[in-house]
Amino acid sequence: MRFIRSCAMLVAAMLVGVMAPAVSPSAAQTATKPQTKLRGPSPLPAPAMVKSDVDAWLDGYMPYALLRGDAAGAVVVVVKDGKVLTQRGFGYADVGTRRRVDPETTLFRQASVSKLITWTAVMQLVEQGKIDLDRDINTYLDFRIPPFGGKPVTMRNLMTHTGGFDEVQRGLNSYDPKKIPSLGDALKRQVPYRIYAPGTTPAYSNYGTSLAGYIVERVSGLPYNDYVERHIFAPTGMTRSTFRQPLPARLQPLMASGYMLGSGKPGPFELSSLAPSGAMTASGADMGRFMIAHLGKGGPLMKPATAAQMHDTILRLIPPLNGMALGFYEQNINGRRALSHAGDSPNFHSQLWIFPEENVGIYMSMNAAGTQNVSGPIRSYLFEAFADRYFPFEQRDGRVDAATAREHARMMVGTYNKTRRLETSFLKAMELAGQTKVSLDRDGGIRLNAVPGIGGQPRKWVEIAPFVWREAGGRMRLAAKVENGRVVRFSVDSASPYIAFDRVPWYLSAAWLTPAMLGSLVVLLLTAIAWPVSALARRYYGVKADLPSAALKSYRLTRGFAALAVTVMVAWILFVSTLLRDFSSVSGELDWALITLQVVTPIIFLGLLVSALWNIRHVWTGKRGRFAKFWSLLLLISAVVLLWIGAGFHLIGFGTRF
Repeated sequence: MRFIRSCAMLVAAMLVGVMAPAVSPSAAQTATKPQTKLRGPSPLPAPAMVKSDVDAWLDGYMPYALLRGDAAGAVVVVVKDGKVLTQRGFGYADVGTRRRVDPETTLFRQASVSKLITWTAVMQLVEQGKIDLDRDINTYLDFRIPPFGGKPVTMRNLMTHTGGFDEVQRGLNSYDPKKIPSLGDALKRQVPYRIYAPGTTPAYSNYGTSLAGYIVERVSGLPYNDYVERHIFAPTGMTRSTFRQPLPARLQPLMASGYMLGSGKPGPFELSSLAPSGAMTASGADMGRFMIAHLGKGGPLMKPATAAQMHDTILRLIPPLNGMALGFYEQNINGRRALSHAGDSPNFHSQLWIFPEENVGIYMSMNAAGTQNVSGPIRSYLFEAFADRYFPFEQRDGRVDAATAREHARMMVGTYNKTRRLETSFLKAMELAGQTKVSLDRDGGIRLNAVPGIGGQPRKWVEIAPFVWREAGGRMRLAAKVENGRVVRFSVDSASPYIAFDRVPWYLSAAWLTPAMLGSLVVLLLTAIAWPVSALARRYYGVKADLPSAALKSYRLTRGFAALAVTVMVAWILFVSTLLRDFSSVSGELDWALITLQVVTPIIFLGLLVSALWNIRHVWTGKRGRFAKFWSLLLLISAVVLLWIGAGFHLIGFGTRF
């Protein structure tokens, strides 16, 4: 179980980390512009947002947070009214040499914050009339993205992560520059399967963003790197920013080392095959310049009307939760509207927030994940504490009566899957440890095993409106979509508008399949061990097996397949763990192992089922005891469970797509 759980955590870290009624492209076009201020009670008095106060506040938080989380270093930049209010470096860019973080010059990998550059480039070309947000993207491509249900994918779908793509892992990252293909080749070599109709379901997609970057290449006539350097970095003065891999020679000495733990060894430079979705390297100061441009109604990047279209066109998946703008996503807080984007790779963790109406932005990046991936809680608390200090707000919620609240909580109970998932490959098996469970707490309210509190504790939820909950004493909200009296989907503000949780069908629910699998493996392991142990005992005492020839053959065959079934399941766990432990291992080096497992798995699982059926016939028609009959049933059930899991989670199947 630990192996499976570790695999799920690893892919979560790589997948660089919420709930929609069916929304058509036309519905996205008619999304409404938000009001200047969100509705609610009047803001409370706040200290002046000046450099001295912000610096003192940061000094009271960041050094302790880094030390407590065993993180290496960080940069924080705050901009206000078109200027840098403060930019601070904390800790070390390189622990070994004791090189400090310099906010102006130290470079951090931006991971998915890079997507904002791509979406800005897209909006520039929309402004020029070269890209239509609602046109079939095949118009701009030299290969084809098949429609789903007769509906093509549009640029608007890509920008709101509703293109409907399955997740892609193969070849996504590497540490070897020789294994990084051109953008076009990377996109063409493995077009992901479509698992949702476009415009209906949020499913964050690195492939979709990189597809948009490729369209920028084709429409502009410039390679992606050249385009962003000329039309985004140069106009904004981002002189220490690049998408080039490896880094240009002039920037290499400025690069921060990346760590899992600040006390550990630095990792190698992370390379991305889908560059427009995650390959940017930049200094904190440059990210401040980027925020200033967007807060300045587009600044030198685009016209005010284009910036307003990008920021204010909101696809709201489950009202009243945060919605998805064109590239940015809402992270509204304390009655203020905030737009954001985060980015995570194994060693670098960044996030950017802008408050358009307040003309304020805050950015941070860390060069270590820290203890138990503490980089996530550190930046979440930074944003929330910043908002509480400078934009304080008294939240006043409604309340649902107790009887209704208990009924709605019972309707929420079940097992759910994230909409961003690995649906069509063998990696789907990680759901056995990664599905989300909603249960009831001792007071009859909902209990969610996802999004724990900052200390890892489960959150307490209070229903504030029908099928809308808020964390007790906090700001996080959860809302559900109900169809025909049944909850089919929910989302949480913190999970972002590009991911939802859909109810899992009973036949693929980890709630029963995971314990059934573990129980089956225990039965099969004991069966396999008992075979040689009983043989040795009979030899020691000089007792022969008192079974007819056919029954003895079925007995031995079943025990042999039991041992093989346990072996193949362990082999799958070790294979996936090895595959995802290192970026460089997902580019083909382990295909031989994958193909071998795909060949032997159906043979062994079917062989186990057939031998278990043959065994149960001999046991129940022969002179065997009750325990032997009971155990023969357990063997048959175990064989069925493994075959069920193999088919349902694609351990039985062929191909090297994942």
